[in-house]
Amino acid sequence: MKTFKQLVSEHEKLVNEIMPWDLEHRLSGDHQPLVLDIREPEEFAAMHIAGSVNVPRGILEAACDYGYSETLLALVEARAKEVVVVCRSGNRSVLAVHTMQLMGYGNVVSLKTGLKGWNDYEQPLVDQDHEKVDQDCAEVFLSPKIEPEQQQIR
Repeated sequence: MKTFKQLVSEHEKLVNEIMPWDLEHRLSGDHQPLVLDIREPEEFAAMHIAGSVNVPRGILEAACDYGYSETLLALVEARAKEVVVVCRSGNRSVLAVHTMQLMGYGNVVSLKTGLKGWNDYEQPLVDQDHEKVDQDCAEVFLSPKIEPEQQQIR
């Protein structure tokens, strides 16, 4: 049996990751990557990187392929384009990038530190109405909320 952390650690060796300042640089260039946010729809609605598209991790494989109700043409057609996958902390995105590599995406990377690191780097986030999200509010939202019963008792 493997833990979530163990799975992520194993897959980090198999994928490329970039830092928030790398993404900032790429977004300001002529050939902007597709930014794929794999968080849940309510997380995305609360805050995301402007211009990113949302495909929750749970339907990623179907969204990456033709013939499904979840198919996202921009994503299917991005196999030859640079894709930057983001989540809250950079863990789910590592697993998603590995899956996308298996599906033929040759230029896909994970945003190390996720949106939390993007916000810490003082880069803008917007809400579902494209309004700028306050950085302090984003910090609270993006911080993990672990309940006592979710802690491992040893």
